[in-house]
Amino acid sequence: MQNHLIGPDVDNTYRQIPGIDTLLQQMAEEVDLWGRAAVTQSLRQVLAELRQAISDEVSSDCSTEAIRRQVNTTLSATHAPSLVPVFNLTGTVLHTNLGRAILPPEALDAITTVAGSASNLEFDLATGTRGDRDSHVEGLVCELTGAEAATVVNNNAAAVLLVLNTLALNREVPVSRGELVEIGGSFRIPDVMQRSGCILVETGSTNRTHLKDYRNAITDKTALLMKVHTSNYRVEGFTHAVEESELATLAHKHHLPLVVDLGSGNLVDFATLGLPSERTAAQTIDQGADIVTFSGDKLLGGPQAGLIAGRADLIEAINNNPLKRALRLDKMTLAGLVEILKLYRDPQRLVQRLPTLRLLTRNVTDIRAQARELLPAVQHALGEAFIVSITACHSQIGSGSLPVDLIASAALHVTPRSGDDVDLRRLSKALRQLPRPVIGRLHKNALWLDLRCLESAQQQQFTDQLHALTL
Repeated sequence: MQNHLIGPDVDNTYRQIPGIDTLLQQMAEEVDLWGRAAVTQSLRQVLAELRQAISDEVSSDCSTEAIRRQVNTTLSATHAPSLVPVFNLTGTVLHTNLGRAILPPEALDAITTVAGSASNLEFDLATGTRGDRDSHVEGLVCELTGAEAATVVNNNAAAVLLVLNTLALNREVPVSRGELVEIGGSFRIPDVMQRSGCILVETGSTNRTHLKDYRNAITDKTALLMKVHTSNYRVEGFTHAVEESELATLAHKHHLPLVVDLGSGNLVDFATLGLPSERTAAQTIDQGADIVTFSGDKLLGGPQAGLIAGRADLIEAINNNPLKRALRLDKMTLAGLVEILKLYRDPQRLVQRLPTLRLLTRNVTDIRAQARELLPAVQHALGEAFIVSITACHSQIGSGSLPVDLIASAALHVTPRSGDDVDLRRLSKALRQLPRPVIGRLHKNALWLDLRCLESAQQQQFTDQLHALTL
């Protein structure tokens, strides 16, 4: 049966659609940018949609310019990066979902240099023979922690997995019940231990564990004693935990190593910076720990990595584990980590040069002054539908890095005049759709834009893009 749409007018409209070859000749810039194959495929899709629209009697622009615009829109979206910079105004400095630590220029330059060239990753320039990639970082870790030896893997969970698989395979490891934490992404210490091939022996209780609990858990099947830093929660009140020095003495009495998982880990005394006190890796080793593990992208302020430091014989065994190759760092992460560690050699300038510490130690008075400066521009961009004010708040160090320790800060506090939560969520979405997305925090029927992580060098970019806000 003949389609009722087929007729002279429809047929003439079909003929107005340019051919692909003609279009390609007029789209040299697009072909040069995205390649002939990609442009051709996009053109076929656009032309097919035009023909369908004509068949459905939908008015369509068949001009070359309209088709070109559509192709550019489609290919721009297709080739746009999915991983983009954002403004972190959540109030959590080391935000797991937003990439944790920000790297300084020294680390970025080092990463770019080794990424764009062959390098001596595993080549000893002095002897002309095969080298060890860990050699680039081991000396620095030992220098800063006081450890005999060190190695690195791709994150701290991997570090714990590798240590236990090496030192405690098919053997028992006593751990306090109060330290069986769940880390980001629902990964739990007991699960990591199980996958490592060791046998977890729970000791003590959730809130109180004593030295005698560890002593009673030691058998001829015990491989080591382990202490896990509860970096993502804190039990308060009627509590007791065994100090590393006591646990080390007990472990060494039974010829067992003590492994301490520091979680976030830090290399400087935070108390001297006006931040919540936290034991350093060096202090933990000094207390008798034989192995410490900690993250690279949290309090350390570097790229994602898991650092393992301690006794030379234990590190040697860890390095000989076949799993080490599966968990090793790539050249770019190593290059960045080395430069981060070098910054710690200059304590006087560390806070200014390392973004993580610079953000954590920002003066609340300066943040309030920044809020007063930004308020008019933000209020103008949001219009009469929203009320913007300045409110005192507290920033969080990190969801997995001292989350219960808060730092005084200031925020732009945005509420909808309508009082409708829908308007607030619409605003939050609009901010996420800006050229550089703005991520705030919805709390108590308001949008909080904590300014702790908005440095002065970024302020102009933040305000300049507000005109693109579509509400």
